Amino acid sequence: MTELSLTVYFAFYAYLIMLLIQWLVATVSKAKRAGAIPGKLEPELSHESFTFRAHRTFMNTLENSPLFVGTILLAFTLNLTSGVFAVCVWVYVVARVIHMVLYYAIATEKNPSPRSYFFLIGLVSNITMLVLVGIRLLY
Repeated sequence: MTELSLTVYFAFYAYLIMLLIQWLVATVSKAKRAGAIPGKLEPELSHESFTFRAHRTFMNTLENSPLFVGTILLAFTLNLTSGVFAVCVWVYVVARVIHMVLYYAIATEKNPSPRSYFFLIGLVSNITMLVLVGIRLLY
């Protein structure tokens, strides 16, 4: 295992830890609500509610996970050890962490919100990773 691939493994591990933290925060936040029903969020909740924001943070990460996880796993399979790829993985993970923190901290329905910029940074990073995997497939 190269130092570069170890860096990517650590980034992927950090992403999985972040996902676990989001799940725990969303679950505990919801469970603390009076009359909480498992699997059901009150429809009147919106961005002013931390429970809503924690739930949406976790759901947004889940919605974006298949592309990221699939790209990473394909890169691992292809033994892609590009420095650019490693940087993109870390940029994606850091952008998702900042997105999470901003979603927890800022109750706004304004669009774009500050978290939107980090969502876009993560998206561009993921698209770049996917392109790098495609190039690796061709060569």
